[in-house]
Amino acid sequence: MKWLKRVFLFFVATFFFLLFFLFSINSYVIFSTKEQILTLEEVQEIEDIEVILVLGCQVRSNGTPSAMLEDRLKTGVSLYQNHVAPKILMSGDHQSAYYNEVKVMKAYAVEQNVSSSNIFLDHAGISTYDSIVRAKEIFHVKKMVIVTQSYHLYRAIYIANQLGIEAYGVSSDTITYSNQLYREIREILARNKDFFLAMFRFKPEISGSDISLESDGNFTN
Repeated sequence: MKWLKRVFLFFVATFFFLLFFLFSINSYVIFSTKEQILTLEEVQEIEDIEVILVLGCQVRSNGTPSAMLEDRLKTGVSLYQNHVAPKILMSGDHQSAYYNEVKVMKAYAVEQNVSSSNIFLDHAGISTYDSIVRAKEIFHVKKMVIVTQSYHLYRAIYIANQLGIEAYGVSSDTITYSNQLYREIREILARNKDFFLAMFRFKPEISGSDISLESDGNFTN
């Protein structure tokens, strides 16, 4: 039965090697980007930021933003009102006529007195990776601040770094969200996935025509 023992040891060794590999990439993504996560006061000192990128999140069936999305929107609006950047780019999922994250996101910002013409919508931000790639390829962003929860910022900033975008992040955490442990575990896998997507420069799932941030954001409604 020596062969059976050898097979068992091989699979155990392979498992721990893959686990080490997984956590090594996860740690690299975090430690290579953590200095780019700033406070509102710190990010106000940076000049010439073109746009505030607010990443989409779940919208409730009644058409209101979830707690996580509302916190992202509050933070994005606060950055805009403090003149961190002159434009906001809302990027989220609008693959269905019955589900439109970016419409809800824009409506929220407009209610907070953000000029509609300064809000641009990316209807095909169906993943974090796609949102960042499209910010570069469709909207031609060179310098931006990304708004999302802290656990999510590391990955978003890492993708931007790999694409040559000068990016900073501001965390939108205000509370401890439900199921956060599950999100943290899932994020380890997502960081590994996007590490390789960025390495090989995969294209976003949906492409599109160029959009200038110097134009009227209502064009993207």
